[in-house]
Amino acid sequence: MPPTAAALRPFDRERALRLARDTFDIEARALQGLKARQGEAFARSVECILESGGRVVVMGMGKSGHVGRKVAATLASTGTPALFVHPAEASHGDLGMVIPGDVVLAISNSGESDEVAAILPALKRLGVRLIAMTGNPASTLARHADFVLDSAVDVEACPLNLAPTASTTAQMALGDALAVALLDARGFREEDFARSHPGGSLGRKLLMHVRDLMRHGDALPRVGPDDSFHAMLREMTGKGLGFAAVVDAAGRPIGIFTDGDLRRLIEKEVDLRGLHAREVMHRGPRLVRDGDLAVDAADVMEQFRITSVLVVDAEGVLVGALNSNDLMRAKVI
Repeated sequence: MPPTAAALRPFDRERALRLARDTFDIEARALQGLKARQGEAFARSVECILESGGRVVVMGMGKSGHVGRKVAATLASTGTPALFVHPAEASHGDLGMVIPGDVVLAISNSGESDEVAAILPALKRLGVRLIAMTGNPASTLARHADFVLDSAVDVEACPLNLAPTASTTAQMALGDALAVALLDARGFREEDFARSHPGGSLGRKLLMHVRDLMRHGDALPRVGPDDSFHAMLREMTGKGLGFAAVVDAAGRPIGIFTDGDLRRLIEKEVDLRGLHAREVMHRGPRLVRDGDLAVDAADVMEQFRITSVLVVDAEGVLVGALNSNDLMRAKVI
């Protein structure tokens, strides 16, 4: 790459730090100014989106377009269906993605983007509502909009006052504010967020239930209270969970015997021959319901410092078992 005048200048650490601090100060002031200017237009924009029943179609060119993609993604993940349409591509067919009932959120700092201006008449013919997010309330975009969100900043953080910096920060924050106001108005909850983020840690914690992970059926080690110690040990080793559940005639768990219990008996040199399950089981095993969240089962294990829990149904009948390895494989913990 050919050298430039900037590249030939000796690096100045203090100057770099000063510019960084100046950037933070300038952008913080921009956000404070943004906060002071929001009023009726913001509230009516939120109301317009809520009442539309359609989607929010976000548009923007250049850096405003990059912001727009993020705004659309944030809206979609917080309960407001949204998508991004590139204004230049809209003039060549992508305008077909916009349908009556949608609300268009057009982002342009100058409000004079040629690509956005070119499709304003078509948007009007479609009968969609238009929200303008612009730093120029007197612009072409603002004049055609139903509502105008003022995203103006006094100065960019760029030392040349050219590169979009403070202005894009303001746009991003204003988009976040819209998303937050909308999710609150919709009564959006953690469970709703998890449904749109099934691959994330929150999704796993709020959507994964014990029944989804538990061992059940033939994989579940269980014995009766009068079964021999030998039979219980065979059940434990055969199922590979490190314990055996002891259940009564109705199938309700009354005890548990674990690898740890076995080690303690051996250390005490107890004669294991002739013993029965009821004589060595640990009474009052920790139980969880099959409909509980997996993360709640993890909390039980952590609280009582155990690695396994028995799973029962609404009638208290043993239906499964869960251990910490199951939770780790599912990335719940």
